[in-house]
Amino acid sequence: MNLADWIGAFVGFVLTLLVFSYLIGDNPLFRITLHMFIGVSAGFAAVVTIYNIILPRLFVPIFISDRSEQILTLFPLILAGLLFTKISPRFAFIGNLPMSYLVGVSAAAAIGGAVTGTLIPQALASMNLFAVQSNQAFDANVGLRLVNGIIILIGTVATLAYFQFGKLSQASEKTQFQTWIDGLGQIGQVFIALTFGFLFAGIFSAALTALIGRVLFSVDFISDVLGLFIR
Repeated sequence: MNLADWIGAFVGFVLTLLVFSYLIGDNPLFRITLHMFIGVSAGFAAVVTIYNIILPRLFVPIFISDRSEQILTLFPLILAGLLFTKISPRFAFIGNLPMSYLVGVSAAAAIGGAVTGTLIPQALASMNLFAVQSNQAFDANVGLRLVNGIIILIGTVATLAYFQFGKLSQASEKTQFQTWIDGLGQIGQVFIALTFGFLFAGIFSAALTALIGRVLFSVDFISDVLGLFIR
């Protein structure tokens, strides 16, 4: 390794030890490392935003594009300028216009993404599992695929029943429909618990993989340093 690689490895090793110092309790060294990570992440995000979004999509079209694109670019530029009025309490109300626009666009993007990216694919996947003719072309064990489809369908319906009709089952006098919904809600709770369990296991395994990677990095660095002195 050259000098730059040694410096990078040494800095990474020191930061790793500072992060591991949290095992003995919260301390200033860990806080300094945490602040450094937050600062570097914020700086990296700011640089990427400036060079990949603001400059090519906001300022460059004003000087290079034709008249129509220049006029269209003025609208986001004006809205971005109005956001700075939120700094002053006196003129903060002016910044409500771009803030409301951002909230509306974000909500629309979130709803559209949830519908097109989650709800519709989930419904189509549940229906496709019951397509026996198409399943025979790919898998001879149609019965197992039908069982999987039934489980997914029950889990989807039970989870929706728990979130959508859960408050109806809290009434003092329950009708037969509310009793059925209460039963579906309990089944939905089981599926929700399993989902959160799998998510937690995935997060834990990812964190454990990162921990193993840092431990191996520390061991390799110590071995390389000791190798220099042993020679």
